[in-house]
Amino acid sequence: MPAPSPNPEPSTAIATRTAGSSPSLPSAADRSITFRDFQNLIAQMYGAKDDKRGIPGTFMWFMEEVGELSTALREGTPEELAGEFADVAAWLTTLANVANIDLTLAIAQKYGSGCPGCQQLVCRCPPEEKP
Repeated sequence: MPAPSPNPEPSTAIATRTAGSSPSLPSAADRSITFRDFQNLIAQMYGAKDDKRGIPGTFMWFMEEVGELSTALREGTPEELAGEFADVAAWLTTLANVANIDLTLAIAQKYGSGCPGCQQLVCRCPPEEKP
């Protein structure tokens, strides 16, 4: 379950959005973090190496973590499961950074008004349909 390689330089994609400011993260005691905070944190920690790895290499790491999550869902302890969810979120965020996608904006655009299929806050799409 490797994590993205550490590097203090932010990704070019994210650095553009945060130029002139350093993200202030909530204290560990708060344990609350927004998607934007997390995306900026991942970019600062791993951005340069992630950009060098590119989308294909990053996608392979992401898929490995999805496999580890699958195993944890079947056999893992709650602590292992939480760690694997966090790893998958980190690698998905890394992939978004390398692809220059703002996750906060993407989530708001796709899900901010409700279900993308039926436009309702509580999905009313037929069960056999994927919204």
